Amino acid sequence: MLEKITLGTYTRRESKGIYEIYLNTETKELQNLSLRIDEQNPTYLDTLDNRFLYSVTQQGSEGGVASYKINEDQSLTFINRVTEAGAPPCYVAVDTKRQLVFAANYHQGILYVYKISADGSIKQTDKIQHQNAGPHENQDGPHAHYLDLTPDNRVVACNLGNDTVYTYDVSNDGQLTQVAEFKTAPGAGPRHIAFHPNLTTAYLFAELSSEIIVLNYAKETGTFTAIQSIKTIPATHTEFNSGAAIRVSKDGRFVYASNRGHNSIISYTVSEEDQTLTHLQQLSVEGDFPRDFNLNLEETFVVVANQNSDNLTLFSRDTISGLLTLQQKDIYAPEVVCVKFNIK
Repeated sequence: MLEKITLGTYTRRESKGIYEIYLNTETKELQNLSLRIDEQNPTYLDTLDNRFLYSVTQQGSEGGVASYKINEDQSLTFINRVTEAGAPPCYVAVDTKRQLVFAANYHQGILYVYKISADGSIKQTDKIQHQNAGPHENQDGPHAHYLDLTPDNRVVACNLGNDTVYTYDVSNDGQLTQVAEFKTAPGAGPRHIAFHPNLTTAYLFAELSSEIIVLNYAKETGTFTAIQSIKTIPATHTEFNSGAAIRVSKDGRFVYASNRGHNSIISYTVSEEDQTLTHLQQLSVEGDFPRDFNLNLEETFVVVANQNSDNLTLFSRDTISGLLTLQQKDIYAPEVVCVKFNIK
């Protein structure tokens, strides 16, 4: 069986835009990389009902979000883009129920919301500027890195620059109202958050401290409470590292995270009692700077995107034990930073 993977990239060196590649689940190989469409720095992607694709975009000195129609022949047709002066966002997510697109801008510390029209085009409806900074050298200002849905259809934002996780109510017309905030330890740098299928546990990846913070989520108030912190690199690793992506298996039994610098993917088992984490496995990603990774629909494979070494790495995954096994490495994919399965 062939499964399509859509890849987001930087376009600073070799890449030309949005790519696609196929996973052959029978031969356990990635194959047939091709350019899907030219786009400048489409570093993150999401879709609406496999009819429209939304991507980070950069146009000269302006950054924002671009919208594309997904045609029957799998080609993309440009619809529109909304940009403004400054660096582009680093994260894009779609709210299907309310027909919204969310974006987080790292360099400017700004959250954006866009309304999706019937034709797939977008129009900005809200913009929130975060403030303040943390003590780490990479916290010279607010750096919003994530904006996506909670299980109860609120919105959660991670700001790496000021050590804060924000919870917002969101209206149908795309207006955010803050209802809660969670502060990490100074210098932790919250980057991404992933929810357990029990809907009340979340796993926050702190990029700068290389740790996962296990949180209880109170749906009534939108507040988070920390219950555990666990490192993603061994104590013997004293050189540079920054956390990147985090994923939770659909059955809630395993959590995976990637380390840039240590260049590894780490696996944890999840306690049935309180959803805390215990180390399971740590493997080299066979590349440099694993910015993102993802599991396929059946969660039998994991594909890792290594930004600096321009390659993808393929692991098979045992769905019972959660263990990963290297299958393929050195699969060329230029400046790859985002992995999305099953985008039409």
